[in-house]
Amino acid sequence: MNHVPFAVRSRVAAGVLAAVTLTVGLSACAPLIVGGAVGSALVAVDRRTSGAQLDDQGIELRATNRVRDQMGNRARAAVTSYNRRVLLTGEVASAADKELASRIVSQVDNVAEIINELAVTNSPSLQERAADTLITGRLKASLVDAKDLSVTAFKIVTERNTVYLMGRVTQREADRATEIARNTSGVQRVVRSFEILTEEELARMRPRPAANEAK
Repeated sequence: MNHVPFAVRSRVAAGVLAAVTLTVGLSACAPLIVGGAVGSALVAVDRRTSGAQLDDQGIELRATNRVRDQMGNRARAAVTSYNRRVLLTGEVASAADKELASRIVSQVDNVAEIINELAVTNSPSLQERAADTLITGRLKASLVDAKDLSVTAFKIVTERNTVYLMGRVTQREADRATEIARNTSGVQRVVRSFEILTEEELARMRPRPAANEAK
């Protein structure tokens, strides 16, 4: 299903190892948060519609700017939008600020849902951020190597050793990616926010072979 040449996989792995040299040791299984919804459309290898992709880009830009403008240094919030479903990660100074961030983002056009995973704590150290970057790289490389998955179907965010998985995937793909994430070195928790597709819906998304031209 996902045939990627060895040279491409090697470049991915090499890029990950070159970017970060920190080694992270802990690994654990984790509780899951699962969302479900069904849609349709495929643009190239992205399972979102072209409109949803543009909306996601606009949501991330506008939400990031509004949180920064209204909260300043009281928040280090990362905004990730997939099919108009917004994941907030990072840190805030208080529980009230966490709620405020949700309210600010909810006022952005086209936001359908907010998953607020902001932690009320101090900002992570450079070493912790490097560990998160390494975890994301390891997981992406593992998904590339998995022949039964398409890495482009998933959006991955890592914060404080917690991996957040987003995407429009089948139940089989969701479970398989979760298994891989749980067994990735350094991962302590996996949070899923998927829109679950049936196998039939996924099959309809695949590009159809071009019809032979009449001779």
